[in-house]
This record gives sequence, C-alpha cells and structure tokens, in this order.
Amino acid sequence: MAWLPGLVFFCLYSTAAKAASGEDGPHWCYLSQKCQDPHCKEPRQWDEIPGSTCGGNAQSPINIVTSKIEYDWNLLPFRFEKYNTEQASNWDIVNNGHTVQVNLDGSAKILSGGLSGKYKAMQFHFHWGNDAEKSKRRLSPGSEHSIDGERYAMELHIVHIKENYADISDALKENGVAVLGFFIEVGKNNENYVPLLSQFKEIPFSGNKTVMPPLRLDSLIPKAEDLTSFYRYNGSLTTPSCNQNVIWTLFEKPIELQLEQIQAFWMELYFGTTKENSWMVDNFRPTQPLGNRIVFKSDSNSLLPPAKLLLLIPTAACFSLSFLH
Repeated sequence: MAWLPGLVFFCLYSTAAKAASGEDGPHWCYLSQKCQDPHCKEPRQWDEIPGSTCGGNAQSPINIVTSKIEYDWNLLPFRFEKYNTEQASNWDIVNNGHTVQVNLDGSAKILSGGLSGKYKAMQFHFHWGNDAEKSKRRLSPGSEHSIDGERYAMELHIVHIKENYADISDALKENGVAVLGFFIEVGKNNENYVPLLSQFKEIPFSGNKTVMPPLRLDSLIPKAEDLTSFYRYNGSLTTPSCNQNVIWTLFEKPIELQLEQIQAFWMELYFGTTKENSWMVDNFRPTQPLGNRIVFKSDSNSLLPPAKLLLLIPTAACFSLSFLH
C-alpha cells in the first residue's frame, strides 16, 4: 500500500511517545490506530478482550459470494415509517474515537423485509478507508462487507432495535438488533449529505460532540424503489463485544458521494484528541469466515421463483399443443 512507509515512520514516532507517557489499556482499536496507541487491541486481538464474543462462529462482516447465495422469496421489500420526516429533536453527533456516529430518537422505523415486527432506528455511523494515492485520486476501500471480494469506498450502517426494547444492550440478548448496511461509492455530488459533512469541523477529535437540525433519513439512502434487492444473513456487531444476535441486511444499490465528500471523513476527523498522527482512516474490521451460515437474497423484481417458473414450462407446452388438435 502506498501509504505504508509514511505510516511506519509515524508509528515508530508515536510508539516512542506513548511509551514515554506510560499510556496503556486493554481497549479495542483498528489496526490503523496502532500508531498512536501501540497497546490497544486491534481486530486480530479482539477475541482477547474480556467479555467479548469476537472469536465466535457467526461474526461480521463477511464476503458475500454471489454464486453461493440462496434466494428467499419471503424477503419482501421493506416498509419505512417516518424515514421521510424529520425527527422532533436535533441530531446528536459524536466523534467516538472510532467513527462519526449520529444518535437518533427511535421515531423512524422499519418493518417487513423478512423481519418480524417493527424495529426503530437508534443510530447510524460510517466505515471508510483512506486516500492511498492522492496524486492519482484513487481511494483505498473502506467498506466492511465485500461482494465477491470487491469492496466499496465506504459503508453506512443504520442500527435498529425491536421497538419493545429500550436500548441496544437489551435488544442484543434476544436477536433484537437489525442493521441496514449501504455501500458508498465515488460518484456525483450528493447535496443531501452537505449539512452532515459540514458538522465535521465541530467534532474533529475523539469525544467531541455537537448537534444539528435533523435530516430525513431517506435523504441519505437510495430511493425506495432501489431498495428491493438486498442480501440477508445472521451475524454480529462489527465492533467489540461483537455480539452475535444481529440480523444483517445489505442493499445492492450503493449510495453515491463525490470524491471530495468522501475525503472529508479522513481529512477532518481524528482518532485521538490532537491532529498529530491520529487521522481517522481504515476504520473497518476485516471480513470474517462465513462458516456454515447461508446468505439469502431477495429478488422482488422477479414475478416467480426460478423453480416455480420451470414448473410452468411443461404446463405451458401442453397448453400450446392443445390448440394444435
């Protein structure tokens, strides 16, 4: 990777500084954070964190192999409630030291889509890569999930919990969490994201918080008619403690952001409390083994499942022959 030599230099510098200051701790981090915090637990060590389930056999994210998916004709299109209205209160936005997270009031909800009951939207956050080759304006991908080994520039996660739960910790106990995942690719300028991106200057460092007027959630994702095709599997949170009671939905249709809009995530946000050596880049977990899990796919554009369509062929043939007599 083109940025590695510079990263190694800063890692060496930062490691010495941290050793001198005596900072330590078993907290988790991304590999890109080891520069500033050499004692933190990066993804390959997350299973060593007390109380975590990061070494489980149903972990996320995964690589989706499209030749091995199974179609589930019960995965009907989602219904979105109050995604097209602004919540009553301001959005709370925080740099939590790992990503930028927007906390929601739970008024927006989803139902159908193969889910049982309603799930309320509690927060959304992003994962992204870095600007590996600035001179060529090429991005190093940062999506957590991949499709046939291909990753996108970024990934948006909207985290929902069943409406009868008060918070995510309770919902995780009984398969009460549903995450909607959206890939983000380089494309045209997205005016809907301008108000959110403009807040980054208010939360550059870990622990910074701010508020902003709420936006319509549906303004940040593809149009409803583009959300009928999606993948579904059972997995986990992609950060410690990696609880495995999560229903994942990944939509095929990506969100488009202009290159400069994507760059704003790592140009204005930092892992630490100062700018020195703490760019918030590559905040994604590597893909995990699928194991014996099955990835299902919706196909709302088809009138009939292939198996049923095949059954109709002999019938249609016989029906046609009947007119020849």
